[in-house]
Amino acid sequence: MDVLSLVGLILALVAIIGGNFLEGGHISALANGPAALIVVGGTLAAALLQTPVPVLKRALTMLRWVVLPPRVDLPGGINRVVGWSMTARKEGLLGLEVVADAERDPYARKGLQLLVDGVEPESIRSILEVDLFNQEGRDLQAAKVFEGMGGYAPTIGIIGAVMGLIHVMGNLADPSQLGSGIAVAFVATIYGVSFANLLLLPIGNKLKSIVMRQSSYREMLMEGLLSIAEGENPRSIELKLQGFLG
Repeated sequence: MDVLSLVGLILALVAIIGGNFLEGGHISALANGPAALIVVGGTLAAALLQTPVPVLKRALTMLRWVVLPPRVDLPGGINRVVGWSMTARKEGLLGLEVVADAERDPYARKGLQLLVDGVEPESIRSILEVDLFNQEGRDLQAAKVFEGMGGYAPTIGIIGAVMGLIHVMGNLADPSQLGSGIAVAFVATIYGVSFANLLLLPIGNKLKSIVMRQSSYREMLMEGLLSIAEGENPRSIELKLQGFLG
């Protein structure tokens, strides 16, 4: 579990609600149904309009990574690659067939199977790079869904503010209607800016950082597998791959 994400979310709520309280406001002043409908509904509508279905599905799947990110163990991965290189050195590349069959990671399993099949190193690199770049591209595109929503939310908030002011201007003769219109106007702006800068944009950036970490891990695996294919010494492989730890 990513504790920092939870702490950040709680701190954001405390900052907004606590700041409002210290200024003499009440929580009820920030609770406005029409403003929330305008901002949340409008932002979701804009995101749905711009996003293809497969990308949206991937984005929703990745959303849980904010709190429960996939485990990326670079030191452990390096140790695994070094172990594979020792097996290949003792038993030959065919000795990795059992390892490939037992491997859970599809990317690593494909690379090991290519080694067992005796594919040339350059062909291995080409095949694994296609997988690496395509997966990275799909995941980054999904993360950008939240970045896009973060760009729309403040603008939708301004739309809500203008709608509230229109409501106010249309009811100047009726003072009882002024309070609700002004509330929608200002609260919609708060919702839009807060929704974007305290939730959507941080989520997008968090997901992108996780995607890049995964890509770095896969790149490490690829370099290790290529080194095994080229017959490098396990110690040399270990020293080379430790560069990914920086």
